[in-house]
Amino acid sequence: MTNTGLPGLDEILNGVILGDNVVYQVDDIEDYMRFVSPFCLEARKGGKDLIYFRFADHQVVIPQGSCDHIYELHPEAGFENFISEIFSVIEEFGKGAFYVFDCLSELTADWYSDRMLGNFFMLACPYLYDYDTVAYFALYRNHHTTFALDAIHSTAQVVMDVYKHKDEIYVHPLKVDGRQSKTMYMLHRWDGEEFVPVLTSTTTAEILTEVPQPWLDYSLHQQDIWTMCFLHAHKVVDATSADRSEDWRGSSLFNRLVRMAFTRDERLMKLIEQYLEFSDLVDVGKRMIGTGLIGGKSVGMLLARAILKKKDDRWAVRLEHHDSFFIGSDVFYTYLIQNRCWWIRRKLNDSNSGFVLDEDAERRLRTGRFPKDIEAQFIKMLEYFGQSPIIVRSSSLLEDAYGNAFSGKYESVFCANQGTPQERLEKFLDAVRRVYTSTLNKEALAYRAHWGLLDRDEQMAILVQRVSGSVYGDQFFPQIAGVGDSFNPYVWSSDIDPKAGMLRLVFGLGTRAVERIDDDYTRIVALNAPLRRPEAGSEDVRRYSQKKADILDLTANRHTSRDFREIVEPLSDFPLDIFATRDLALERRVRDAGGDEVFSWTLTFDELLSQGSFVKDMRDMMKVLEEAYEHPVDIEFTANFNDLSDYKINLVQCRPFQTRGDILSVESTCSVPAEQKVLESAGPVIGSNIAATVDRVIYVVPEVYGGMKLSDRYTVARAVGKLAHLKDKGGKPTILLIGPGRWATADPFLGVPVSFSEIDTVSVLCEVVAMHEGLVPEASLGTHFFNDLVEYDMLYCAVYPAREGHVLNGEFFASSENKLAALLPDAEELSSAIKVIDGGQDGSHICVSSDVLKQKLTCYFDKSSE
Repeated sequence: MTNTGLPGLDEILNGVILGDNVVYQVDDIEDYMRFVSPFCLEARKGGKDLIYFRFADHQVVIPQGSCDHIYELHPEAGFENFISEIFSVIEEFGKGAFYVFDCLSELTADWYSDRMLGNFFMLACPYLYDYDTVAYFALYRNHHTTFALDAIHSTAQVVMDVYKHKDEIYVHPLKVDGRQSKTMYMLHRWDGEEFVPVLTSTTTAEILTEVPQPWLDYSLHQQDIWTMCFLHAHKVVDATSADRSEDWRGSSLFNRLVRMAFTRDERLMKLIEQYLEFSDLVDVGKRMIGTGLIGGKSVGMLLARAILKKKDDRWAVRLEHHDSFFIGSDVFYTYLIQNRCWWIRRKLNDSNSGFVLDEDAERRLRTGRFPKDIEAQFIKMLEYFGQSPIIVRSSSLLEDAYGNAFSGKYESVFCANQGTPQERLEKFLDAVRRVYTSTLNKEALAYRAHWGLLDRDEQMAILVQRVSGSVYGDQFFPQIAGVGDSFNPYVWSSDIDPKAGMLRLVFGLGTRAVERIDDDYTRIVALNAPLRRPEAGSEDVRRYSQKKADILDLTANRHTSRDFREIVEPLSDFPLDIFATRDLALERRVRDAGGDEVFSWTLTFDELLSQGSFVKDMRDMMKVLEEAYEHPVDIEFTANFNDLSDYKINLVQCRPFQTRGDILSVESTCSVPAEQKVLESAGPVIGSNIAATVDRVIYVVPEVYGGMKLSDRYTVARAVGKLAHLKDKGGKPTILLIGPGRWATADPFLGVPVSFSEIDTVSVLCEVVAMHEGLVPEASLGTHFFNDLVEYDMLYCAVYPAREGHVLNGEFFASSENKLAALLPDAEELSSAIKVIDGGQDGSHICVSSDVLKQKLTCYFDKSSE
């Protein structure tokens, strides 16, 4: 073991091992010299033979007087003479010598070939390794094709990128053989004798996005129509960068690139032509793996960023840089075909299949192989990201387009991205396979069938994004994340303007904002009244605040949840007061009782929502996007703060918000005599107003369900799913579904564990808080479950039987005829737990009406028709 002469660099690499060939990829020879000088001084100090091979036209890279063995070489004399002379010197000095080479990029000027440069390295590197030497080499970044780079990267023991940004030097190890650490493959800033890992996504992305990345070089030797189109476009961009008077938007080449890689949706194409520059299309092509379309989620993210920056220069400063990669939809098709899965997909696209993926088919999808050229590009992409966490996100052709959000139907997978390069590759490949497999899950296929999309061309592209956030010890997370809607369908007060929009805000990763979490709460924010809380009554704020947060555990290398206290308590330099509020009364009570210190912080986000410009930024952002789309929008975002004036917002997704109807269209239809009420809710009531006759009520009796064993609760859920899909009423009947706790929960002790596809025919969904005191159903606003409610035009309400303004008429359900046994004879034993009551019995009708603005819903039986 030896060292580089730079203690901080040695710490990153876990030292230099005899036999190491170290390659620095630089933009300027002076950046290479910064590392060569201490290496030479260290060799001299340690009494090592130091040999310098001088063959380039650039300046001498070693310090004057530091080396006694300088060999002038002449590459113009030919490859054979050049390599032979080097081998002779290596043999002369034997084992343990140190070597410095001029920049290898200069050799191509004499040999006219990247392939020969690669050949030289594949010969010299193993020979130096056998002699237990340490050798330094340099390459100019973006000067070579894969013929040279693949050979050098696969043969060298250590490869590092060196960047200069704002007069500071950064190193980014891409390969370090035989060594591993938690931060080895992260970007590091040179600070005195130390190399400090860059722990924030904001800084990392800002630096790396400024560096040109020649990703198109992967396919330069494959001159197919795809590559030729992008090469032509690349030349156009280079030519027009000097002459900015020519605008290629709307040209046949521009339109071809859009249809080839972005979308074929006419509405999205118009937005792309209006807001994306020709160079933006080329930049996406450079960061594509494979061919095909990049999918709806990718297009939405790129469009939203472009719209904002074109509207106002302030967004260029406020938005966190993105350096995403795009796996083309053709890779998905290739994967299916090469792994004999295409026929499985074809079979499941038939609505008569039942949408059931058998175990053998799922195994084949989850263990398939990728083409070698695609896997090689995955490796290069992972080298770029290093050990920064990434997320592998579905981005299908239909996803996030007008009319189809596919909320939660396809998987997105976090990769903590720790471990050796091979381990990180395996985790990434598994993540891609999971996304591909999710295209054939029952929920996704049922959704497509419901909207008549089974015959539409649905392919899966993938968006690979750097996870926004920072490293905090063994944890990685953004400070806040959330979803936003430019139109707020959750109007619980007359003070709230639905057109001002809303946020669903969480601390940590955004999974708790977009998924239905059964054991916790999130912060709902009406953007015109951000401090007004939606909780009914005067419940304690602490009780209904977020208690847990999702993070990436860098030690365990996985996505997980931790208590908020466990996450922040060890952090000494964290702006906690922006997001949380101390409960001074609690602290005082504990002190008065003689207790120890108590963690009294509660996630209220009050400081964030009342001070600074965050609320205004989010409201302005969504308003700009809504105007551009000419439609309400739904976004996903993260944000990270140094303080309330210094922060970055990462806009990770934007799509048209799937809203149906006008929630303000009904004035007041809830005045019903008490004796006729079946149920009544004083909120929350969410969705489009309704005034309709109910064809069928399906009621899961809370008291009976609460006493059932686990297996029986699942049986109830399956029966409910069958009842909701019976065809005996014809057409699309109005179904009111009432049950205890939370619908579509994963935990049968918190509610009824149906899948959404089992209840997607329901018109009104009611959650009754009746199983136990600690259970409070959440409104699901901003979650995939909530988006389903909106897309299916489903009205949601919660009923608290013990509270004023809420009614649940048990006598009505007990006295009405139960149709369960007649409709599902096999479920007759569940008659005490499930009541099925059809409208029109005994000549009376069941009606439901709501006023969302007044947070009122009433279901009643109408005797007037008797």
